[in-house]
Amino acid sequence: MNLSEFMNTEIVAGNTLWRITGLFGLLLVGFTAGKLLKFILSRRAEQLREPRPIIAATLGAIGRAAPFLAFALGLAAGTSLLVLNGASELVGTCVAIVVTLAISWTAICLVDAPKAWMTQRAGQTESKLDDMLAPIVSKSLIATIVVLTVVQIAQILSGKEITSILAGLGIGGLAFALAAQDTIKNLFGSMVLLADRPFEVGDRIVVDSTDGTVETVGMRSTRVRTLTGHLVTIPNGELANKSIENVTKRPHIRRIFNITITYDTPPAKVAEAKAILEEIMKDHEGMDPEFPPRVFFNEFQNSALNLFCIYWYHPALWWDYLALTERINMQILERFNEAGIDFAFPTQTVHLAGDPSRPLEVGVKGS
Repeated sequence: MNLSEFMNTEIVAGNTLWRITGLFGLLLVGFTAGKLLKFILSRRAEQLREPRPIIAATLGAIGRAAPFLAFALGLAAGTSLLVLNGASELVGTCVAIVVTLAISWTAICLVDAPKAWMTQRAGQTESKLDDMLAPIVSKSLIATIVVLTVVQIAQILSGKEITSILAGLGIGGLAFALAAQDTIKNLFGSMVLLADRPFEVGDRIVVDSTDGTVETVGMRSTRVRTLTGHLVTIPNGELANKSIENVTKRPHIRRIFNITITYDTPPAKVAEAKAILEEIMKDHEGMDPEFPPRVFFNEFQNSALNLFCIYWYHPALWWDYLALTERINMQILERFNEAGIDFAFPTQTVHLAGDPSRPLEVGVKGS
């Protein structure tokens, strides 16, 4: 038996050896070519990651998709060599689904290219809105690709026109919308947050009892890292309807405090204490001329004379503000001690009968 006769030997269902060999050969060639392309593109993407991030992301995406796509193309070419007889429709449907999945996977991988472009643009601007948009846009593109893939597979399996499928999906979509109304609510909530921009990624916000830094804003929820280190996930639908305090956007930090001195302090010493406080807080490092410090002798308390003090620190840098606060407190303590001005604390005074400095009339009046 020569080689031609050997290769034309029937193996199964009318398929000769050369047809079977061609199928597996094309599958092997496609898979090997895909793996080789992935290796080459991945190496090149690593080299271009710093100077050309967008090109690197595109090459890396193509590299990830190459094995599956090459395998699907090899399968489509290989099955065309077979004698399928009555199974041609079934095999054709399966091959069409595999090719559709491979193309969809390629499109999903290529979403990394616009994501890299948006990330690069976000790094060139001061606004952090782009940081919020990049993940949302990429997830939206992936969701769109998945929906189109499902519609395409449904068309392949049913053999109906896409308009009929879309009409059926419309009825099913209504039922799905009722079942997934919370998810839809969160999706619209994310759109409201992007439109109103009450905060950006990296801002410190306070929502109800949650106080922390915004880490990510997704399509469904926003993740906040609290000051204690815990990660809190807040649905966007709820977040859009809540009062949000953006601590990062405050223009300054205001401090209000009271200095209490004893009741036996002479008026001259009270005036001196007020002057000392004004001098200590005057022209401090975080002062804005439009917000000068203020000191007032404003109240006679139960056990003390009260000096009301207020100052503002610009900009709102928390640790710098605390350092200034510590210096002011130390200076107040030192200057009051030097001046002999006593700080007050809650006390009670008991007046005794017979005290010549505070005479009391104790007795019963006669009739």
